Amino acid sequence: MTATLERPVESTGTPVKAGAFRPAQLWASLPDALRKLDPRTQLRNPVMFVVWIGSVLVTLDAIWQPTLFGWLIAVWLWFTVLFANLAEAVAEGRGKAQAESLRKTKRDTVATMLDGSTKGATELTVGDRVVVVAGETIPGDGDIVEGIATVDESAITGESAPVVREAGGDRSSVTGGTTVLSDRIVVEIRTKPGESFVDRMIALVEGASRQKTPNEIALTILLSALTIIFLLAVVALQPMSAYAGGAQSVVILVALLVCLIPTTIGALLSAIGIAGMDRLVQRNVLAKSGRAVEAAGDIDTLLLDKTGTITFGNRRATELLPVNGATDQELAVAARLSSLADQTPEGRSVVELCAERYGLAPEASPEEARAEFVPFTAQTRMSGLDLPGRRIRKGAAASVLAATGVDSDADGRLRELRLREVTRLVDTISDEGGTPLVVSENDRVLGVIRLSDVVKPGIAERFAELRAMGIRTVMVTGDNPRTARAIAAQAGVDDHIAEATPEDKMAYIKAEQEGGRLVAMTGDGTNDAPALAQADVGVAMNTGTAAAKEAGNMVDLDSDPTKLIEIVEIGKQLLITRGALTTFSVANDLAKYFAILPAMFAALYPSLGALNIMGLHSPRSAILSAVVFNALIIIALIPLALRGVRYRPTTADRLLRRNLLVYGLGGVVLPFVGIFLIDLLVRLVPGM
Repeated sequence: MTATLERPVESTGTPVKAGAFRPAQLWASLPDALRKLDPRTQLRNPVMFVVWIGSVLVTLDAIWQPTLFGWLIAVWLWFTVLFANLAEAVAEGRGKAQAESLRKTKRDTVATMLDGSTKGATELTVGDRVVVVAGETIPGDGDIVEGIATVDESAITGESAPVVREAGGDRSSVTGGTTVLSDRIVVEIRTKPGESFVDRMIALVEGASRQKTPNEIALTILLSALTIIFLLAVVALQPMSAYAGGAQSVVILVALLVCLIPTTIGALLSAIGIAGMDRLVQRNVLAKSGRAVEAAGDIDTLLLDKTGTITFGNRRATELLPVNGATDQELAVAARLSSLADQTPEGRSVVELCAERYGLAPEASPEEARAEFVPFTAQTRMSGLDLPGRRIRKGAAASVLAATGVDSDADGRLRELRLREVTRLVDTISDEGGTPLVVSENDRVLGVIRLSDVVKPGIAERFAELRAMGIRTVMVTGDNPRTARAIAAQAGVDDHIAEATPEDKMAYIKAEQEGGRLVAMTGDGTNDAPALAQADVGVAMNTGTAAAKEAGNMVDLDSDPTKLIEIVEIGKQLLITRGALTTFSVANDLAKYFAILPAMFAALYPSLGALNIMGLHSPRSAILSAVVFNALIIIALIPLALRGVRYRPTTADRLLRRNLLVYGLGGVVLPFVGIFLIDLLVRLVPGM
């Protein structure tokens, strides 16, 4: 899983208007950048803290021994620290602007309790049950425990189309600040005041609790080590210069140190990490930590829940297949009667199919309403009803066949033939990715209902993209192996796990992780929560349960599982951008070395003038030009740090060559050109 480096553009995927860098953001973020000059803040970044100390020393020296050269160096050193702060402040500022838009979704609502009393939304506690009707705002995060309603979640997701939320299942979770458009629901509050989903997302977006990722910590340690090495080298120059009869001033030594240490990447490192989380927010994905964003760039295996992720949620009845000489109408009548009391989505879809295709009433007649309904249970795996002289059942093939005896009044050979006919239909439907339900009346099997999972359009192409990234996709489902295999083939996943329990998902993820692979998981149900928590990247759908959203380290507000491709691209983009700017930073130190070191010793050793390959005007102009360039390049690279480097799949060796060619060679050439041009202006200053 590697990538090439291109000119800075947005990652592939949905265009992001909010992500565009605007120069006005620099001015708006200036107050925050000035506040970050506090040494306690600078101490968190070892490289820039060294620059901050150097700025203080040069300023004190300029006050003690005032010279124009000293003051110019001091000013530009402070600009270097300020510009580094500005990069971080701009990244944080964009997040704060988005957090402000999230705050607009919060309203001071009054909640109606079950007993008719009212409470302020901020007074609600965990376990409170509130009634929300059409036109009212849901006062807090929770789960629907009664009813079904259409909910407008545009304030949270930006999606204008309303969604259906109902009690039970994996679509019962609702978010405070969203609006009920129809019907009546009872919501049980799941969060304390100030700890709602929106509250937590605001805090995350603002970066208040952002922590460095392991790779970022490792890079910080490397940069700190390089800083210490250069610090010792520069300190050693002073006695060497004194011995040679040309002791260097504090101003020159500090300027040399600041130009040689990796200030460019040190200044932009934090901004790159914040911008990675920011780019996810622009795509309606909220990451709970920078660690999750970074891990997304390195994942090897992706587990996807089938229902609601690869397929369109609940299965629907799509076909009635009569057997044993039964007519279509006869089967439809029995299928409808057996489903009238079945309030599951599948049961309702059977009634709808019979009404649409066979003209049967969707509601029970007074006589049918007096029948004895048999609810579905996990033990019987059947549902139905009993009328005088009629015993109608619908359910799993094995359960219905065992209960009916398959025409026990027929002779043995005929019974065997009819059993084969039913099992053949059941196997065919399963092999084609459907779910069969057998319908019987008394001891006669009438036919089979086909329940179909509909694979989301375009998902096979998205999985092909993941495969090109080197990511292995695995579908996880509770369906039987035949159904799972058919859906997996249709969706284009690399592997599948059938009849999966939460324990099976956990075991699979742990096995992958023990093999040294990073695992991502998407899901929306409570049964997905353990796996989401175990995965290195757990992306919970916003339409899912509260348990799933708590367990994951990312939440997709649009509930689009294919968006994981964009999440992976953003993660890779973050890693590539950090690597590219690190390469550039180290490379441009080389050019600054050739600008400053010959200038420092040219008077003592005239032969060093041969190293002045840029033809700089004087030692002072060379040193000042290098310091000015060192500060300005930070500002110039802020847009790249915020937008990121373009990602596209490629091999590791091609990535390395491109990185060295574009950012390594560019990091050497650009400072030579920039310092030379700045020197042309600096030489106009008197005394330079």
